[in-house]
Amino acid sequence: MPRLLSEDDIVRVESDVYSVSGSNTNWIVIRDGDSCTLVDTGYPGDRDAVLASLRAIGLDPRSVAAVLVTHAHNDHIGAAEHLRVEYGVPVLMHSEEVPHARRDFLDQVSVKQILAQAWRPGVLPWAVHALRAGGTTHAPVCEPETFPTPGALDLPGAPVPVHTPGHTKGHCAYHLPGSGILITGDALVTAHPTSRTGGPQLLPGMFHADRARALDSLALVEDLGADLLLPGHGPIHHGSVKEAVRRAREHADR
Repeated sequence: MPRLLSEDDIVRVESDVYSVSGSNTNWIVIRDGDSCTLVDTGYPGDRDAVLASLRAIGLDPRSVAAVLVTHAHNDHIGAAEHLRVEYGVPVLMHSEEVPHARRDFLDQVSVKQILAQAWRPGVLPWAVHALRAGGTTHAPVCEPETFPTPGALDLPGAPVPVHTPGHTKGHCAYHLPGSGILITGDALVTAHPTSRTGGPQLLPGMFHADRARALDSLALVEDLGADLLLPGHGPIHHGSVKEAVRRAREHADR
């Protein structure tokens, strides 16, 4: 089901950084003049919304220097292959996420796991919404690429990949040191339809390939210089990463 975009779905975080809300998931646009870096691309059903968000910011799909993937779940790579094939946009990610993006395997919550949790508040409505948005669509990135160099990437915003495994093996956050921004993907979110709480947190356990490792990976971001978190799910969070991590750990302990 195509997702229509409203003006309220696009939030200008800084002069050249935008967070866009799609079908219960977010993507980030980092602009530099007539070019941009796009972090994640929503569900398959969000494809038109992704293209519309670029146009709303004054960009064209051909302006995208690269798509950076936090991880290769369907709700984060839905439009990536379209951008790669139609506009020649490279799709970059951690080396451990490449086979996942190609769909050599699928490390994603299964229908069986969802049904086992269907009694929990919010799970069934979320599942129906996810199915309609393309959550079970076969949506591989056929030619994913690894980061060309370690450290800051030569892309708009000079994002620095931070490997944060656990949600998936190759999950990456992206740090924008010059802006004090951390794009956390699903390593650290602020809300989800299946969660009964708000604020910094891990996703519910069924969504992680290795929840213990996801919890350990919070240590990899807590000392980064950032006071603005742009998560894959939930609203923007203002405050230090260290404090956000502390709150996420407290929530995980409960």
